[in-house]
Amino acid sequence: MVARAISKAVPRRARGAVTSAFAVHGLISAAWLPRIPQIKEHLGLGAGVFGVALLGAPLGVACAVRAAGWCVARWGSRAVVLGAGSVASVAPFLVALSGNLGWLLAALLLFGASLGLMDVAMNAQGVAVERAYRRPIMSGLHGSYSVGALASALAGSAAAQARVPVPVHLAVASAVVLCLLWTFCRPLLDRSAEVPSVASGPPRSVRAHRAALFMLGVIALCSFVGEGAMGDWSAVYLRETLGTGPGAAGLGYAGCAVAMTAGRVAGDRVVARFGAVAVLRAGSLVAACGLGAGLLARDPVAAVAGFTLFGLGVAVVAPVTFSAAGNLPGVPAAAGISRVTALGYLGLLGGPPVIGFVAEGVGLGWALGVPVVLAGTIAVLAGAVSSAGR
Repeated sequence: MVARAISKAVPRRARGAVTSAFAVHGLISAAWLPRIPQIKEHLGLGAGVFGVALLGAPLGVACAVRAAGWCVARWGSRAVVLGAGSVASVAPFLVALSGNLGWLLAALLLFGASLGLMDVAMNAQGVAVERAYRRPIMSGLHGSYSVGALASALAGSAAAQARVPVPVHLAVASAVVLCLLWTFCRPLLDRSAEVPSVASGPPRSVRAHRAALFMLGVIALCSFVGEGAMGDWSAVYLRETLGTGPGAAGLGYAGCAVAMTAGRVAGDRVVARFGAVAVLRAGSLVAACGLGAGLLARDPVAAVAGFTLFGLGVAVVAPVTFSAAGNLPGVPAAAGISRVTALGYLGLLGGPPVIGFVAEGVGLGWALGVPVVLAGTIAVLAGAVSSAGR
């Protein structure tokens, strides 16, 4: 009886720890974003040169996610979450200390690489905890990331408004996040408690599931292109195309972010009730129809509603896709997740520039139809998540 109580307590503690890891990841990711203008001004960099420096973070992520599967297999997801998370916690402070373009680029490379490693490892840990629960929990985990990112962005904006020096702000943020990481994330499952792959069937290499992983990666890419577009282009569309004021221009992304957070918090119960394929298909259709109608109306209120519906519709795409990649029979969770993450980040980082290029030719209103089409593509490919063993 005591052993049974302990076995139930361990997954609960592990779930709390992995939920904290996702929240910490969100806190780290958004900590420095509100201070970008001050960092750019301090270094005296032009927009083009600073844009080159900003490529450091995505390059770091792209390199890290390819190696993340090997790192988790070598040391376990708990060790990688704590190790990479510790480096990522300090990285924003290093960004603030950068005195020239070279140091900024190096700091952002380190920042992106550590976040990428932590991302894959915490999702692998989430898959292991989800198996212990025998019901969906990944959507809620990703919801905690969204909450953390939103809280960090608001705190950074408040610090900027109060004219707190950037190094002071990011030093405090790094110290707080590092303490949160080591206080709340230590109960993560260790290697002995992790299940390397779904038990059904003989062990198989990642190559044996290459087609399934590619399809899951395409789903993630389609969703992440839209997420990146909402972050980079929604305010521009509202301000320059529809002529709203500067305050109202931010409502598009705010509505998308809040709806996505709410959708992820409630997503586990919905997926458990209706199934991953049905929820993915219905949500992507809501995203496509909502955003498409909002753009066609060419009205600020309708556009904000469309951006909001898009966030709600794609909220569960990443959790469901990563869970499916981590549950492919015979494939270690981190190996599957790392490949899907790599394609997903390609969409997140490359999608907004592509939309900008299309907008040069046909206008931003029509260019934002790209996420509409890709959301419809998710509905077509949704059946790919059924390839995972539950």
